[in-house]
Amino acid sequence: MIKRILIKPVITEKSELLSSKHNQYSFVVHKKANKIEIKKAIENKYGVTVENVSTMIVPGKTKTRATRSGYVQGRTASFKKAIITVADGEELNIYGEA
Repeated sequence: MIKRILIKPVITEKSELLSSKHNQYSFVVHKKANKIEIKKAIENKYGVTVENVSTMIVPGKTKTRATRSGYVQGRTASFKKAIITVADGEELNIYGEA
């Protein structure tokens, strides 16, 4: 059993456009969570009706940065992202505003 399914909301220009035009919200979720668990977690936390859940695994990227001692190469972690479609007329309050 996964204790924490929803990790954090994704707040980017594209996710803001999806939320305003198509009633879709993006979240970083636990890698082993399935669509049914994600749907239940969203409905319990935000009290909305979820119509659709799309998931994808975003691969990690190689990053290089210059330091005083030369170039250092590293890698960012991969993560699972879920795009949730909410029923018409409902919206999620991901910013925590009252």
